Amino acid sequence: MEIFSSLHLSRRRLIGAAVALPFTTSLAGAADPSLSFGELYGKFGVLGLEFSDKVKRLAGQEISMKGFMAPPLKAEAQFFVLTEVPMSLCPFCSSDADWPDNIVVVYLGEKQTFVQPRQTIEVRGTLEYGSWTDPETGFVSLLRIRQAEYSSV
Repeated sequence: MEIFSSLHLSRRRLIGAAVALPFTTSLAGAADPSLSFGELYGKFGVLGLEFSDKVKRLAGQEISMKGFMAPPLKAEAQFFVLTEVPMSLCPFCSSDADWPDNIVVVYLGEKQTFVQPRQTIEVRGTLEYGSWTDPETGFVSLLRIRQAEYSSV
């Protein structure tokens, strides 16, 4: 009977650990979900490209995203454009109608030194989507990461 009890207890621990594992993993991953350029848009709707369900679900949350820093418009800017591929010019847009589907505007929480355009970086900050015009620069964006910081990868 003692062998049965210890076997039953071990089995119970194993089942408990297996049940707890997915919850532990998902909670740890939920603290810093990542987003890739391929996950930004879902389908082509009546108004053009529509943001993906993942972007809509992550809006207002802290996320991380990897890409390249486009050359900033001016050295003292507190924002830059994150691009899918290295660019030699900043893809500044005059309206959201011209918004390229492979860029994200990054507003820094505090000023940082800009990096070379061919260096991969990882950005962390709060995701926002929808048309917005920066009152200081007039820069129009559809997708932003606010209160951001970045580091080289």
